[in-house]
Amino acid sequence: MRPNFKVLVMKKDIHPSNYRYVVFKDFSCNEAFLTKSCAATKETIKWEDGNEYPLIRLEISSKSHPFFTGKMKFVDTAGRIDKFNKKFAKATKS
Repeated sequence: MRPNFKVLVMKKDIHPSNYRYVVFKDFSCNEAFLTKSCAATKETIKWEDGNEYPLIRLEISSKSHPFFTGKMKFVDTAGRIDKFNKKFAKATKS
């Protein structure tokens, strides 16, 4: 007895047509990587292979994120709280 197999066919006209190579650059640590994407951008950058590719600017990536790097950045919250309290001390007295 042969099991019944359902043939799955990919749907047509649902995938983006502008899928191309794009450079993602993390400007916090100056790291870049080339991959495929359909993200929109007007900027370009010359890559290591001599070709010019669209550029997507990143503020954080796996190269700079504390979870992946293991380096935690501590924010001076105590100083910020003191600054806030000094700024609004007069408002709370009146």
